[in-house]
Amino acid sequence: MGMTMTQKILAAHCGMETVAAGQLIEANLDLVLGNDVTAPVAIGEMKKMKAEGVFDKDKIAIVLDHFTPNKDIKSAELCKCAKEFSEENNITNFFETGEVGIEHALLPEKGLVVSGDVVIGADSHTCTYGALGAFSTGVGSTDMAAGMATGQAWFKVPSALKFVLTGKPSKWISGKDIILHIIGMIGVDGALYKSMEFVGDGIQYLSMDDRFAMTNMAIEAGGKNGIFPVDELTIEYMKEHSVREYKVYEADEDAAYDETYTIDLSALKPTVAFPHLPENTRTIDNVGDIKIDQVVIGSCTNGRIEDLRIAAKIMEGRHVAKGVRVIVIPATQKIYLQAIEEGLVTTFIKAGAAVSTPTCGPCLGGHMGILAKGERAVATTNRNFVGRMGHPESEVYLASPAIAAASAVTGKISCPCELGL
Repeated sequence: MGMTMTQKILAAHCGMETVAAGQLIEANLDLVLGNDVTAPVAIGEMKKMKAEGVFDKDKIAIVLDHFTPNKDIKSAELCKCAKEFSEENNITNFFETGEVGIEHALLPEKGLVVSGDVVIGADSHTCTYGALGAFSTGVGSTDMAAGMATGQAWFKVPSALKFVLTGKPSKWISGKDIILHIIGMIGVDGALYKSMEFVGDGIQYLSMDDRFAMTNMAIEAGGKNGIFPVDELTIEYMKEHSVREYKVYEADEDAAYDETYTIDLSALKPTVAFPHLPENTRTIDNVGDIKIDQVVIGSCTNGRIEDLRIAAKIMEGRHVAKGVRVIVIPATQKIYLQAIEEGLVTTFIKAGAAVSTPTCGPCLGGHMGILAKGERAVATTNRNFVGRMGHPESEVYLASPAIAAASAVTGKISCPCELGL
């Protein structure tokens, strides 16, 4: 029996010719990631292990993005801990305010991940890098500690689901709509500990930003990882951003999949996930009249330049609806600067939105956009659990940047078509 793309990458990193679903392996790591919330816990675990430093100062990334710029004393202490550890171990890829970005947008931008890599991160959305043809997955802080000390991690080789994407998406359909459709179809545990492997002729119509959004949310279906095949667009992206050598793995024709799903992208409609699970999806024509209090455009899912361009196009010459707060957060400093140079930030400010320096902030109810009791938000983030963005009686509706921007203007969940676009 052949191997999937994910299984081939794992086999190569554990020194075996073949691996099979369910097999326990110890794989060599190309990158270990932590942030201001999870790295301090891992650092504490390393001290308990009495580890003598890190396995490779160039293969660890620590990004202070969750509660930064520091929102309070506790967050400042966490950042101080991570900073001191990085200085003591001469960590090459340490990023804090001024150089920071939301980790899962920053690492690809910095060229720290390429196809064929095995990456672990003490953050559940580490699965984002599968867009580049890498195996990447989230782990706990204890596993991060072991990875930093040894350069290895244990895995159970995942079985796989195949998603065959066909057709060309219609206007306003993005990677966010596709992955919300998939999660609505299979459920939040539909891919539990499985590799979500995306294939098909429809991939040619998906930008890298679309692909990052899709693999980012693999975990919302319970996936161990999400992964795309490496095509010309992937190679072009890696050549632009990285000097590292990459390796391309392809699934065998006789690779085994637990299920195969075929999705006609041309038939999809803009999709919104209602509270309080990402699987609770409805197409825009079935949303109804949902008035909102806040819109957040940003996060590791949808804070990239393409997302900001789409939002600005919709908001240009228009104004945020009365009574609605709109927060726009570019995912990295580079994206922020590009948005300024392209005039996108001017468009947002003229429309009545607030624009923030890169931070995860409101996505996890951290800061820069906490919801009060009874308030509703449309967010381009990835989770809408109870209390995710603030009060347990608030509501979060997940959507694409296009839907979020249109909703900001109308004051209710809306499609850009309602604005004549």
